[in-house]
Amino acid sequence: MKTNFLPICVTLFFLTSCVPQRLMEETKSKLTTCETESASLKKSNQEQEAKLSELTEKLTKEGKEMAGLQRDTSIMATNLRLLQNKYDKLNSVNDQLLDKYNRMLVGSEKDNAKLSGQLQMTQEQLLKKEDELKALEARLNKQQQDLDALSAELKKREARVNELESILKNKDQAAADLKKKLQDALMGFEGKGLTITQKNGKVYVSMDESLLFESGKTAVQPKGIEALKNVAKVLEQNSDINVLIEGHTDDVPMMGKGEIKDNWDLSVIRATSVTKIILQNSKTDPTRITSAGRGEFFPLDPAKTPEARKKNRRTEIILTPKLDELLKVLGSN
Repeated sequence: MKTNFLPICVTLFFLTSCVPQRLMEETKSKLTTCETESASLKKSNQEQEAKLSELTEKLTKEGKEMAGLQRDTSIMATNLRLLQNKYDKLNSVNDQLLDKYNRMLVGSEKDNAKLSGQLQMTQEQLLKKEDELKALEARLNKQQQDLDALSAELKKREARVNELESILKNKDQAAADLKKKLQDALMGFEGKGLTITQKNGKVYVSMDESLLFESGKTAVQPKGIEALKNVAKVLEQNSDINVLIEGHTDDVPMMGKGEIKDNWDLSVIRATSVTKIILQNSKTDPTRITSAGRGEFFPLDPAKTPEARKKNRRTEIILTPKLDELLKVLGSN
């Protein structure tokens, strides 16, 4: 990842007190790139979830259309039976008229002409009904073909949605399993400046400033190092997890004149310090980790009280199961 340059820059800060302005600008530029990539990854995840929601909605809509088509087909089949009954009755009437016609040939010409007219009318009605039956049968055949095609498409889409739901379920289960491993590894730290939560398919390890740093400092304290070593072991054993380490501060401005000039600097360097300890105490692939500083702009509690500010001074380790399988399925849609 591009964030590999940031640890080098921070090391240079500690090695010399006189840093060229150009090197400072390059460090800030790389930090901006890291934040942009982090935002891009989050945006990509949201787009994929939106696309899954769109597929589900489309499947529901097409299911309703299929139900409507089935109702129309049922109604047309009923009409076909009614027409068939009428056709049979007309045939019966035709046979009766023919019989009368044959018996009354010896009758008057007037009666014969009337009977002949009735016979002709009946035959025309039969032809008309036959045409109606043929047209209705053609429509029914077309409706059945459309219904079969829609049913096949719906089955394909249903299979796709089931596959996506299975992947998301596995992702949530992976997050739950990861949370359990972290809780086991950090059992002695939970409730003592460290919390572990799971939401939106991710696991959040939040560590208070009191556990990791002295006020305004960036060096991790021994008890914080011990906790981070336990986190590092879990990350090393779960290589299919992406890691985002975010530094957060309160809203009290810093007036520093050294390497830490404001809350942005403080949050970034603290996130980098945590990253280094994880990498130094495990074989975790550095390309899996993104370090970022959020300054005071993502508070847990917006109140201007000492208690709220204490909550906001924290470092969060956000763990996300990789979405490669989900992205592959969505990409083939």
